Amino acid sequence: MTVLMLLGLAALGLAVLTVAADQLVLGAGRLATMLRIAPVVVGVIVIGLGTSAPEFVVSGIAAARGDVGLAAGNLIGSNILNLTMVLGIAALVAPIAVRSSTVRREAPLSVAATVAFAGAVAFGLGPLAGAGLAVAMLLTAVLLVHLARASAGPAIPPGADDPPQRRRGTTMARETARTVLGLLGTLLGAQLLVENASVLAARLGVPQVIIGLTLVAIGTSLPELVTAVQAQRRGASDLLVGNLLGSNLFNSLTGGAIVGLLGGHRPVDAGPAILLAMVLVALLAWALLGRGHRVTRTDAYLLLGAYLLSLPLLAA
Repeated sequence: MTVLMLLGLAALGLAVLTVAADQLVLGAGRLATMLRIAPVVVGVIVIGLGTSAPEFVVSGIAAARGDVGLAAGNLIGSNILNLTMVLGIAALVAPIAVRSSTVRREAPLSVAATVAFAGAVAFGLGPLAGAGLAVAMLLTAVLLVHLARASAGPAIPPGADDPPQRRRGTTMARETARTVLGLLGTLLGAQLLVENASVLAARLGVPQVIIGLTLVAIGTSLPELVTAVQAQRRGASDLLVGNLLGSNLFNSLTGGAIVGLLGGHRPVDAGPAILLAMVLVALLAWALLGRGHRVTRTDAYLLLGAYLLSLPLLAA
């Protein structure tokens, strides 16, 4: 199979993954609303985890196949991309203003998760480290739900917006089908992307971790990029920033746990320079958000420059 064919199949897998993951999140969110699951749980679990679904599935499948470099590289690259290129492009659309609570709560949690993930990769991302990250994720999820409940507004009274029974049944069946098909499509697209990206890396003689840090990471971060631009156009800056910080938090803890538990004791070929870059990017974004609670267009150029500066570190 030629390199061009491998690229084409990987691109096809990425397209299927992106569309299917979007439908999975949409269907799961609507089902949760219909089943009257608390809005705060929908926000923290469905949206937070849902936007990171491509990273989880791709890294999980890669780790299970033994491609731990590709798996970890995807998570590292996505973390860097989210807080440099994605945040920077969104700030070019319009300056980003955030509430102080976002800087006080989500930002430090996201940075701490990034540091924990970097440490786990540096000292050996095996089953023990994976279990530790999983426990940290559970504790963080409990904390996030508690904080969100404390700041949540009044709930909609039961029955206030119930549709007719027949329409409700039809809608639930449709959203169930959307969710199931979205899950199947996500798994299929991820498998296609990982398999061809892995073969491509071997064919070109490029380390798997570099393929994960670049091609795969950019691909799995597309949902965050599209969501960020759309949210910024609608003036939903808090949603934008919260989604990016939450995505990095879940990537680091949940994604890291998946790779550690499924990848066994295989070493991850990620240099200390790129791990340091991931942590510094998280600190930079936190500093910019905390300085006046705004990310300006000037800051956007700084973030985009930080991403460009991180590229030479891939080979370090």
